[in-house]
Amino acid sequence: MKAMTTAQICQAVGGTLHGDGAVAITEVSTDSRTIGSGAWFVPIRGERFDGHDYIDKALDAGAAGCFYSRPPENFRPDKCYIEVPDTKTALRDLAAQYRAQFTLPMIQITGSTGKTTLKEMIASVLSQRLHTLKTKANLNGDIGTPLILLELTPEHQAAVIETGMDNYGQIRYLGQAVRPDIAVIINVGVTHLEHFGPNATRRNILEAKSEIFEHLSPGGLAVLNGDDDMLNTLNLPFETLRCGLGDNCNVRVTDVEDLGVAGVRCAVRTAKETYRLSIPAPGVHMVYAAAMAAAIDERLGLTAEEIVRGVAAYQPAGERMRVEHLAGGRIMLNDSYNASPTSVAAALRILSSVACHKRIAMLGDMKELGAAAASGHQEIGRLVGELGIDALLAVGPLCGDYMVDAAKTAGCPDVRWYETRDAAKEDLLALYGPGDCLLLKASHFFGRFDLMADFLRVTFS
Repeated sequence: MKAMTTAQICQAVGGTLHGDGAVAITEVSTDSRTIGSGAWFVPIRGERFDGHDYIDKALDAGAAGCFYSRPPENFRPDKCYIEVPDTKTALRDLAAQYRAQFTLPMIQITGSTGKTTLKEMIASVLSQRLHTLKTKANLNGDIGTPLILLELTPEHQAAVIETGMDNYGQIRYLGQAVRPDIAVIINVGVTHLEHFGPNATRRNILEAKSEIFEHLSPGGLAVLNGDDDMLNTLNLPFETLRCGLGDNCNVRVTDVEDLGVAGVRCAVRTAKETYRLSIPAPGVHMVYAAAMAAAIDERLGLTAEEIVRGVAAYQPAGERMRVEHLAGGRIMLNDSYNASPTSVAAALRILSSVACHKRIAMLGDMKELGAAAASGHQEIGRLVGELGIDALLAVGPLCGDYMVDAAKTAGCPDVRWYETRDAAKEDLLALYGPGDCLLLKASHFFGRFDLMADFLRVTFS
């Protein structure tokens, strides 16, 4: 972060300053446990906590000052305080003012699934030439996104910002700070549908995702999944690139070759060039991220060699479809970060393509589907049977109510249900033999399937 004085911070957020306006701040943090000396502390109010309770702890740790909407009991004469109506909004406004100091290509991404994969793919290519800022970990919300923008420095030449949402207004809220030059929607699914009410449909998700275009810069570029039926209903007042396999796409994917766990090869044809790409991650769905990355990075001036090299250098982030080889020739498809019907279906297709002795799927509840919860879990159960998966270990009440019977009816020969992850552990160890392939997939934090992955690594190291 470039240095800002406390007076400049106060002006950016429209607050009231108590203390020295000349103090220089080069770091902003919401975590009193890790805050650095001289940093600015932002106390956030959550459902179960209030960051205002930790103001003194942050100041004791060396913070130079803080925002507040609830006055502290004591104002320290050696510290600075800025009073604001809402500290979270102040963080966003500070990030917006700070981002406005930089003239560089700003790419904003949203979508129901695959946002992080696309962000990593675009950044992998851009980084072949440009010093690129990208969203870290899961910092794609109304707190994380401003913090990432505040990491911009004069050395950065491009930025790829992932933004998530679970209701109307969130993408608009973040877009006020991001102000993209290129706005990307990778797909529109049913994730977070429950937040839109009992009668919500994908149309509601589309409307909320489309807020990304409200702050797209004049002359900006929209990039869409051209094979998504909902996105194909959009008629935008911006230049639009539709990427996919369909005839309607002006960035066309052809010659797709599925290499199983080794990855995917394909050709991507733009108006300018045809790129022969090797994607080092499994799943035919990866061609969408590769096509969008090629189109965007071509627009930003990268060469064909840089685009091909950047796609080949892609690495998954976190617990997202990592192919891990364990003792005895066991393969673990560790895709335990999150789950939706679209992403689980893609993962099951990868599992079904693996040449192995036995294919096992350990699947947990898919959350936030609202009215689509029953149909979503039934759809996955049917797919398990149709793809010839040898065993399904289903975990959680939604799987028990909807997925299990659908999988049995569709012909899966071994279907078992468990209330918790740990309840399945003994059966999984007995089933998961040498030469087998296991898929781990569930919604974020449901049953912490990443901990099961840790357990299996140790067991079969």
